[in-house]
Amino acid sequence: MPAAPKPEILAAFEAAKGFMPLDEGLALHDAAVEAGRLGLPLLEVGTYCGRSTILLADAARAAGVTAITVDHHRGSEEQQPGWEYHDPSTVDPEIGRMDTLPTFRRTLHRAGLEEQVVALVGRSPQIAAFWGTPLGLVFIDGGHTDEHASGDYEGWAPHVAEGGLLVIHDVFPDPADEFTGQAPYRVYLRALESGAFTEVSVTDSLRVLRRTGAGI
Repeated sequence: MPAAPKPEILAAFEAAKGFMPLDEGLALHDAAVEAGRLGLPLLEVGTYCGRSTILLADAARAAGVTAITVDHHRGSEEQQPGWEYHDPSTVDPEIGRMDTLPTFRRTLHRAGLEEQVVALVGRSPQIAAFWGTPLGLVFIDGGHTDEHASGDYEGWAPHVAEGGLLVIHDVFPDPADEFTGQAPYRVYLRALESGAFTEVSVTDSLRVLRRTGAGI
């Protein structure tokens, strides 16, 4: 059983802006600790303000690897003004657009984890297109449209090493959750149907899969 995060890490996680519940966070941390044993970087797509990054970075520190987080920091669809998950404090008053990068940097600083994380600022498909390093874990937690969820999967799942983990957040099988989690659910089904990934665990909307075959 992977070691649970220390109290100060859990406190930093719970104090950070974000939407991941504690039980899903603990499942993510367990997966990251396990994947860290491969000695490869751990990567997440969808940084927002760094709540889940704290857990990946803590696991990466214990394993002596790097946590990488990818985001354009302009917010996903449901975080824009007028939508349910919008936080006005994340808007840059000078340009009138969301910018979660400063908040993310403060989150890591407060948690004492800046040295464990490389933040890639840009759009996921653009970065994935030139990425060439095997990864111990890929955590998909980006946009919830089919375009974005499929792009994240197609861009990053190929880089999950043999025995590595693919973690998908906001997987909601109920069609009533079309806006919040049906696209990640369809990506999850695609990963299983590919024969390349086998399910390891389910914690609410978080799915952990292991690469057991080639392809995506």
